[in-house]
Order: sequence, then structure tokens, then C-alpha cells
Amino acid sequence: MSEPAGTAPDHGVVDGAPSIPPPLAAVDSAPRLTAAEEARTLVAAGNVAALATLTAEGDPWASLVTYGALDDGAPVLCLSHLAEHGRNLAGDPRASVVITPLDGPPDPLAAARVTLAGRAERPPDPTTLAAARAVHLAFVPAARTYIDFSDFSLWVLRVDRVRWVGGYGRMDSASGTAYAAAMPDPVAIHASSAITHLNVDHPDALLVIAQALGGYPDATAARCSGWTASASTSTSTRAAVTHPPEWRSLKRSRKGRNCARPPSS
Repeated sequence: MSEPAGTAPDHGVVDGAPSIPPPLAAVDSAPRLTAAEEARTLVAAGNVAALATLTAEGDPWASLVTYGALDDGAPVLCLSHLAEHGRNLAGDPRASVVITPLDGPPDPLAAARVTLAGRAERPPDPTTLAAARAVHLAFVPAARTYIDFSDFSLWVLRVDRVRWVGGYGRMDSASGTAYAAAMPDPVAIHASSAITHLNVDHPDALLVIAQALGGYPDATAARCSGWTASASTSTSTRAAVTHPPEWRSLKRSRKGRNCARPPSS
């Protein structure tokens, strides 16, 4: 049951105070990926999605599917005509998929996710069909056991609209054209081991970064979560720490956004 209007707390406010206080020192904002780039990165990193289709009666129908992604990010689905979603697409090509990491944070709503909406189509020619088949098998090797069965077909979702959510308070939309033109982050897809290494082996260095470069000299602990880090202050609040501007050239030269070291003095 929803709380009465005017009594529900606003996002980012805990006990009347912001849950993410502003930095105590001035810090220039570091460049971030666009919504299209964030979406492409999520799609490139996974192979499982929730597919939403429409039944013959116009009712919504959601199901679990696997996918591969073409060079423009278009998901390639391998669906059986015996399954309801396969029959649904044959009758109405409008569809959407939701993709989120399978190893996300304990709070599912804090995880990044993306919704891709558009129209699904069968590959129109042998060349496109061969490319779609190769991409799906590269993402889903297990599909080799059934991809050539007579009741299975490949579908390509041509993306018209993108909605990316990066967790609480981070979200944006992109057009299908912007999504197709964007590129996935080549480092973020493989960054989990580096992030774990920083948090396990270098918590002291992360704290110094938060204090000296992140704008939170009162931080007592810091943890890397990828593009941003979290700092704990004496009031036990969590603060977002973005990479400072002097790291930008170093990060770009390494094509990395998750584990750059600050320049030595």
C-alpha cells in the first residue's frame, strides 16, 4: 500500500538529510559513458534476457530467452515455434527485451539494466542469416545442440528505443540510431577481477583516492564499484566518488575506466 501523498520520503533523503552529501572539496566531473554506450556495454556482457511479446489477443507475455548481439547491438534470438513467444512474434513483431547482469548486487534494483524495444524480423537473406547464426552461437555455445532444429528460427530485434537504468538515481534514454552507432566499453566487460583486486588488496589506496582526489577528506573507507567508488564518512553515509579530471588521459590511454592509478607526485 502506498504512503499518503506528502509523507513518502524523497529519493536520496534519509531522516531528513541527503543520503549522498556533496563533496567537501571541489571536484570536476569526470566524463561518463552515454546511455547508448552503457546500454551497448550491458548487452555485450550478457546472453540472457527477458523477452516481452504480444499474444494474438493483445495480452503481454514475458519469457526468458538467450541472445547474441550483432555489430550494431541488435539482439539475435533463437526461438521455437512451439513456444508461445515464437508464435507471438510471428503474429506481431513488436517486442522488447530487458537485460541485467546475472551477478548483480544484493539489492536487485541497484543493478544496471537496459530495455530495448523495437520490432523483430527474420534475417532477410542468406548472408544476414549466416551472420546472425554465428553471433548467436558465439554468445550462446549451448545453442549448437538445437539451433538447426526445424521448429527453431532466428529473429533479430531491430531496436527503436532504449531505456538504460544504472541503479538508483541514474537513468537515461537513447534512440535506436544512437544505440546502433555507440560502442560497448571494452574494459568494463572484463573489469570484475580488477575491481575485486582493488577492493581486496588495496583498500588503503582507495581511501586515499577518496580523501585526496574524490573530494571527501572525511572519508573513513572507500570501495571501488566500477566507474565510481563509494566512500563511508563518519556519519555512515555513502558518497559517490567520480574519477578526478587529472586521471582522464591516463584512463583513456589504457582504454580503462575502472582501475586507473592516480599520477605520482
